[in-house]
Amino acid sequence: MAILALHGGAGGDGEWRGMTDLDPQRLGCMQAILNDLGPRLESGELSALEAVTLAVEALEDEPLYNAGRGSVLAEDERIYMDASIMRGEDQAAGSVVNVERIRHPIRAANLLLKKGWPVMLNAGAADNFAHANHLEHAEQTWLKTDLRTAQWKKWKSQNSRPGSTDEDDSAVLDHDLDPEEQEGMGTVGAVALDAQGHLAAATSTGGMTGKPVGRIGDTPIIGAGTWCDQTVAVSCTGVGEAFIRTCAAHELAVQLRQPDASLLEASHRVLEMVNPMGGRGGLIAVSADGQVVMPFQTMLMYRGLWHNGALTTGIGEETYSD
Repeated sequence: MAILALHGGAGGDGEWRGMTDLDPQRLGCMQAILNDLGPRLESGELSALEAVTLAVEALEDEPLYNAGRGSVLAEDERIYMDASIMRGEDQAAGSVVNVERIRHPIRAANLLLKKGWPVMLNAGAADNFAHANHLEHAEQTWLKTDLRTAQWKKWKSQNSRPGSTDEDDSAVLDHDLDPEEQEGMGTVGAVALDAQGHLAAATSTGGMTGKPVGRIGDTPIIGAGTWCDQTVAVSCTGVGEAFIRTCAAHELAVQLRQPDASLLEASHRVLEMVNPMGGRGGLIAVSADGQVVMPFQTMLMYRGLWHNGALTTGIGEETYSD
């Protein structure tokens, strides 16, 4: 048995209004990733750690997601990216924060995991680490897209205050834009269970439009946006400050320690803890015994799943089979 689950961010209020013109491209990206990596994971060619790294790397290259190329712009109109990764069997982890010059932040996080120390590097130190280890460089001009620049200009013209977790317009999740502007979506993540029974989780993001320079969300924080141990792998998406305050990803693992706990019930309890703190969002998780969940409280969450040779994707409540 092998499982690979992906997300491309969660957000929005109200009823899902159906696909935008670019949604087929987003889902097509996920389908291509799952069709490539799913069989390789199932055959034993890829470990869980390799699968989540390759999956998130591919999502970072899709400019319609808010990670890598196509990340949203901070208040100073620059891109600052975060990523983290964790391996279940030994709880090894790696994380980079506020990087500006790396094509694939998840690769830098993966390399930190493999080196073993330190676990986390910030800003210029993380960029320099990546370059010293020959990871691919990327200029801001390449990372930025016309769409993200247009979104930043609208945010700036409407309200120049820095972002917060209270859902005002000072720095919205990009899913909260008007329908015609929802053409570049969110934080990406992957969780996997491989043929050897090992787990891994990875998450990558550009953060929130208009975020203050130096702001750190949940994505690079082990236990908040990403967690993996021998029992469960978790990747979260949503308003990061609330996920930090609840240690949401790790809390899911704690909930699973209760007698007769199910992954689905535990995941809903975690989202219920996050919600009162302004933490709308969702998560994906897979357990060592083969349970997989992809709950969200928002209008939508881009998601995809490879499970027992079957591929499904979804945006709103509906799912689609390949």
